[in-house]
Amino acid sequence: MTDRDPFAEGERAARETIPAEANPYQNGSDEHALWAAGHEKVAGAIEASESEGS
Repeated sequence: MTDRDPFAEGERAARETIPAEANPYQNGSDEHALWAAGHEKVAGAIEASESEGS
């Protein structure tokens, strides 16, 4: 049994500039939604900081 955290995995993926389309979980699953939410949280913050800094 693994203690995978889809939300944290999505956050990490966004920090590593892995695209949202690379979500490894089955579309429609709770894990897919959590991964996407984590990715969007970090990606949105990155985009906001880039637009503020330019």
